Amino acid sequence: MRLLHTGDWHLGDRVGSVDRTDDLRRAVERVVQHALDRDAEVLVVAGDIFSERCRADHLRDAIAELGRVLQPFFDRGGTVVAITGNHDNETFCRTLQHAMALAAPGGVQDGALCQPGRFYLAAGPTFLRLKDRAGQEVQFVLMPYPTEPRYLKDRAQRYDSLEAKHRALQAAYVQTLHEIRQHPRFDPKLPSVLVAHIFVKGSTLRNLFRITETEDVVFAESDLETGWAYVALGHIHQAQCLMNLPHVRYCGSIEHLDLGERDDRKSVALVDVGPSGLVGEPELLPLEATPFHDVVIADPQDLAALPALYPDGDRALVRCAVYYRRSNDDLNALLRELHKLFPRCYHIEWRDSEVTAPVPAADNHTSLRETVLAYLQTHLAEHADRDAVLALAEQLLVEEPR
Repeated sequence: MRLLHTGDWHLGDRVGSVDRTDDLRRAVERVVQHALDRDAEVLVVAGDIFSERCRADHLRDAIAELGRVLQPFFDRGGTVVAITGNHDNETFCRTLQHAMALAAPGGVQDGALCQPGRFYLAAGPTFLRLKDRAGQEVQFVLMPYPTEPRYLKDRAQRYDSLEAKHRALQAAYVQTLHEIRQHPRFDPKLPSVLVAHIFVKGSTLRNLFRITETEDVVFAESDLETGWAYVALGHIHQAQCLMNLPHVRYCGSIEHLDLGERDDRKSVALVDVGPSGLVGEPELLPLEATPFHDVVIADPQDLAALPALYPDGDRALVRCAVYYRRSNDDLNALLRELHKLFPRCYHIEWRDSEVTAPVPAADNHTSLRETVLAYLQTHLAEHADRDAVLALAEQLLVEEPR
């Protein structure tokens, strides 16, 4: 069975005032085109289909558009197997799941052999089976993001801290996964694919703080258990494999979703699963992503050089800092010209350079730590507590390896 592993679509997302609908629609179209071109039978979506910023009317439109984009894949007999992530609205996804069950009475029972050519959404832990074109069955264990309604039976339980709650969710998630593998309808002889939306220790988070039990539910690599033909992970937006195992993989997001992802190479993973498990290694298929730029204009005269420096300025998402001289420059005229150059500028701030010295833009190789410290050093130059704040920042800023 040939699978295409993707996830973290975040349909309906925004950056500042900029609606990302068209960007994300084109990204999903590229994903589906890869599935068609490479003859994939199953599209595995490892969570975060929708953005939490998406309003109800936008969700309706996103579903209609998703149906249109996926139709050629369904027409070829393709099947979509998806789980919910931490950004998916739980109530909405449950409602969507129930509506799909009405369209196909009987729903999907644990361990059921499902018909191809449909969209299967798991808003809670479950497992199902699909046949490939040759008649070989593959088992899919679907484990959405760990939340109380999905995994904790005693919802009235009170926890001393957020860390304690996250540890309880982690334990319940692992126990649920174990119970699925002990279920009488789970066939250990079949090749099985685990689809999960979780944070696993050992994954690389570029330009982010280390995730702790305060920020998220943290899993050890050993929590995933063994014996899977493939582990399709979502939640971390950088594509990578874990433990140097090609079959345990984050696919990454399908678009640059913020400035921190501007250097990421986006892709989907093409996977072949045979009767004995993974066949060969997953192949990464590239996705073109929208460029992000961080632009600092230290002098209004620099505007003339921007079209040559940023030839993609009409489609790029841009954050700008403009330094001008109040005694000499027309700020409104500068801003109008800037918006002509960067019509998708999602954040802009301006300062009088006669009062505040310009701070150079962080280049693509500047770390978060260096950027933050440089910013603090500049903006706290005259502050009485400057040294104390910098010392505290040094303690807090701990980088992950690239």
